[in-house]
Amino acid sequence: MKPNFLGMVPWYSGTSADLFKTMFDLLVSVTVFLGRFDMRMMQAAMNKVEDGVEQDFFYDHFSEKDDFWFDFMADTGDGGNSSYSIARLLAQPSLNVTTSDSMLSLPRGNLLLIGGDLAYPNPSAFTYEKRFFRPFECALQPPPWYKLEQIAVNKPEIPTGISELKQYDGPQAFLIPGNHDWFDGLHTFMRYICHKSWLGGWLMPQKKSYFALQLPKNWWVFGLDLALHGDIDVYQFKFFSELVKKKVGDEDSVIILTHEPNWLLDWYWNDVSGKNFSHLICDHLKGRCKLRIAGDLHHYMRHSCVPSDKPVYVQHLLVNGCGGAFLHPTHVFGNFKEYCGATYETKASYPSFEDSSRIALGNILKFRKKNWQFDIIGGIIYFVLVFSMLPQCELNHMLQGDSVSGHLKSFFVTVWVAFKYLLEHSYVSLAGALLLLIVSVTFVPSKVSRKKRVMIGVLHVSAHLTAALILMLLMELGIETCIRHKLLATSGYHTLYQWYRTVESEHFPDPTGLRSRIEQWTLGLYPACIKYLMSAFDVPEVMAVSRTNICRRGMESLSRGGAAIYYASVFLYFWVFSTPVVSLVFGSYLYICINWLHLHFDEAFSSLRIANYKGFTRFHINSGGDLEVYTLVVDKVPKEWKLDPDWDEEPKQPEQLSHLRRFPSKWSSAAPLQDPVKTVRIVDHFVINRMVKTQSEASNGLVNCL
Repeated sequence: MKPNFLGMVPWYSGTSADLFKTMFDLLVSVTVFLGRFDMRMMQAAMNKVEDGVEQDFFYDHFSEKDDFWFDFMADTGDGGNSSYSIARLLAQPSLNVTTSDSMLSLPRGNLLLIGGDLAYPNPSAFTYEKRFFRPFECALQPPPWYKLEQIAVNKPEIPTGISELKQYDGPQAFLIPGNHDWFDGLHTFMRYICHKSWLGGWLMPQKKSYFALQLPKNWWVFGLDLALHGDIDVYQFKFFSELVKKKVGDEDSVIILTHEPNWLLDWYWNDVSGKNFSHLICDHLKGRCKLRIAGDLHHYMRHSCVPSDKPVYVQHLLVNGCGGAFLHPTHVFGNFKEYCGATYETKASYPSFEDSSRIALGNILKFRKKNWQFDIIGGIIYFVLVFSMLPQCELNHMLQGDSVSGHLKSFFVTVWVAFKYLLEHSYVSLAGALLLLIVSVTFVPSKVSRKKRVMIGVLHVSAHLTAALILMLLMELGIETCIRHKLLATSGYHTLYQWYRTVESEHFPDPTGLRSRIEQWTLGLYPACIKYLMSAFDVPEVMAVSRTNICRRGMESLSRGGAAIYYASVFLYFWVFSTPVVSLVFGSYLYICINWLHLHFDEAFSSLRIANYKGFTRFHINSGGDLEVYTLVVDKVPKEWKLDPDWDEEPKQPEQLSHLRRFPSKWSSAAPLQDPVKTVRIVDHFVINRMVKTQSEASNGLVNCL
C-alpha cells in the first residue's frame, strides 16, 4: 500500500493542460474580476452584525484558553510528498526536537493558520482535492461521519455532544486565499473552504475569506485577503479599523497575516503596494502590530527591527512559504533593510544565502532532467530559427585547414555568413528570431530599465541563435561528409528497399512465382507499400538525396510533397540534436540572472521543482503573555511512503476523532531514518514580549523596537 500523491507541478512542461487553464484563468481574473467584480464585496454585504461587530468575520472562542499553541504554514498543494511531510508534522500530538542543550516537546497547535495558495497551478476542484485535501486527510483523518461532498450550511458544524465552538478541544484551521486561489474569482476557495467544515481532522469554522481571531493574553490575529490587488478593499478596511477601535485594547498585541510579504516584494520590485492595510497598521494599530507573517515566497526569512529613536510600527517581519511548494531563493533578498521608515536586519534565513546561491547552479546541471517536456517547444523554436537556411551546401572548405585553429576559424566564419544570410534573405527564420527577441525582452522582469531589458533579451536570443546555427552546420557537415564518402545518397530514395530485394532474392528464393502473383492480386500494392514504408524509415537517406538534389538544381526541383518530406526528415534529426542544447542555454541564462543579476527569482527556482527545504512555524502564548516562536524545518522530504504500522495497529473506535489518536497519520517514510518526525529541527527561535507601553508611547500610539 502506497499513497497516490501527485508530483511537483511541471511549470516548464509546455504541454500541461493545467498550465494552459491557469493562463486562461489568470487572463479572465485580471480582465473580469480585477476592479470589476470582487467577491469580498459580496461577503461584506452578506454578513451578520451584532454589537457593532460583523460576526461572520470575528471569532473569540480561543480567548479564554490558557497555554495556547498555534501553527502557521503557507503555499502548500504542490507536490504530494512535500505537502504530506508538513501535514504529518502538524498532525502529531507533539514533536520532540533536539536543541543544543536540551530536548523540547512542542505540542500540536490548537489552531492552524494557512496563508494562501492552497493548490497549484490553478484552483480547480481536481487540484484542491488531490494536491491540498488528500495530504491533510492522510495526515489527520476527518471524522467518520464526514463526506467530502458534504456542504456546510450552518457553520460551525461541531461534533455531536458539543454545544458550542468554545468547548471543542480539537485542532481548528483558518485560511486566507492567495493569488492562485483568486484565479477563478475565489469560486473554488469559497466552495471548499467556506462551505465545508473539515480539512482532514482540522475543523474549519470560518465563513468568509478574511477573519479576526481573538487569542488568549490579549493577542489577536488579523487574517487579510489581498485578492489580486495586493491590498484590502474598503469594506475589509472598515471591518478591521472598527474592530481595532471597539475591541482591541491599547496594550493588546496584533499579528497581521497576509499572503504576500509586501515588505520584501515592494523592495525587490521598487514598488509601493498595500496602501490600505499600511494605513491600518500605521494609523490605527499604532505600534500594536508586533508581527507580520506571510507566505507567497517559498522560503523562510525573518527580519527584526533595529533599536533606534524612530517609531516602529511592526517589530518582526516573518515570511514562511515552505508548506509544500517549490523552493524560492533567499540570497536575492539579502539586502532588504527598511520598512515603514524603520530599519531591519536579517535574523534568520532558510535555506542560507550560501546554500540558496549554490542551489541555483542546478539550472545548468539539472534543467533538462527536471523539465524534459520543455524540449518539445525548444526543439521547434530552434528548427524555426534555421528553417530558411536549409540546406547548407559545399561545406567541405571547413575541413581543408592545416590546424585545429584553422578549422575553428573557418567554422565560425561560416556561422557568421549564415547569420548574415538570416538577416538579409530569410523570411521564416528572421520572423522567428524577431518573435523570440520580443518574447525574451518581455520575459525580463519589469524592475530592470528598458535599455537593460533590451540588452539582456538580445544577449539571450543571440546565445540561442548562435547555438541553433552551430548545430545546423554540424548536422549539415556530417551529412555532406557521409555523402562524400558514399555512405548516403548512393541509390536514390529507395536504397534500403533495393538492399531488401537483393537479400530477399538471395536468401528467400521463389521458384513458384508466388511473389509475382501476390503483386498481381494486390494490383501492385504489395511491393509499393513495402517500398515506401522502408523509404519512410530510412530518414538519413531521404534527407541526403533531397539535399543533393537541392544543392544541384535548387529548391524548385522538389515538389511540395518532396519539400515537406525533406523538412520533416531534417526536423526529426535536428530536434533530437537541439533539445539538450536549448535546455542548457536557457538553464545557463536563468543561473546567470539569478546569481549575478538577482533577476527571475521565481522562474529560476520553479524550474528546479525542489521538494526539499520545507517547514512551518509554531507559536506559543505562555502564561505570562509572551509569544514564543519556533520555526521547524525538514531538509530532505521522503519520496517513498509505507503504511505506518503504529497507525495500523492502534485500536480504532467507531466514532473516535482522529486528533485523539496517539498515531494520527496513515503513512510513514519507507526509510525510517528519513521520516519527517525524526528529522525535523529548529532553524529559528525567538520571543516577542507582551505589550507594555510607557506613558509617552501610549500618548503617541507608537512603540519603540525592543
